[in-house]
Amino acid sequence: MPETQPAGDELLRIADLQAFYGESHVLHGINLSIRHGELVTLLGRNGSGRTTTLKSILGLVGRRTGTLVYDGQDLIPMPPHKIARLGMGYCPEERGIFSGLNTEENLMLPPQVAPGGMSLEEIYDMFPNLYERRTSPGMRLSGGEQQMLAMARILRTGAKLLLLDEITEGLAPVIVKKLGEVIGLLKQRGYTIILVEQNFRFAAPLADRHIVLEHGRVVATVTREELPSSTDMLHQLLGV
Repeated sequence: MPETQPAGDELLRIADLQAFYGESHVLHGINLSIRHGELVTLLGRNGSGRTTTLKSILGLVGRRTGTLVYDGQDLIPMPPHKIARLGMGYCPEERGIFSGLNTEENLMLPPQVAPGGMSLEEIYDMFPNLYERRTSPGMRLSGGEQQMLAMARILRTGAKLLLLDEITEGLAPVIVKKLGEVIGLLKQRGYTIILVEQNFRFAAPLADRHIVLEHGRVVATVTREELPSSTDMLHQLLGV
């Protein structure tokens, strides 16, 4: 379990973040702040810059400029492996499961980046499916089981900021429901979570704030309290 920080303290500050892939200018001045223990969704249509924002935090873009400060550390000059070791866990859309390794071997693979990572027992308690499939090769897991495994791997590392990219895409409703329960539990345990999500119905009850991106810029921020009065606006922005 991660060390808890005073609720409301700033964990991540992003100011005028610009990001580039080669000559392509993808982010055009992202500004946002994430507090300890907060769950924030990044919403937007395809190509709005949500995934690029996550990758920019981790240093996984061609070039980035602006301000990125995580827990007092300047991320802009840091390489990705050093950023990860500050206590970040990234669950990419493509999951990255090693097909030739079994479930438990996949779980044991990532290094510890910070103290307080979950034990195998805690992970299997949270994801009973993974315990049942612990000796199954990655290639034999269903899409839902692979997604659970991708999330579980980063919980072993001790990361306290979780960056989750489209974790519900293409999954059966019963698996989506289970992932929602897990995310709610992680928030209760003090994790800070940035969730890129297309499924607004999934994201709506989980988040403290919804941040909407369009063409690489933040165009709206909606708090949990503002959500009932902002639904029509969000549907218009997201094309729901």
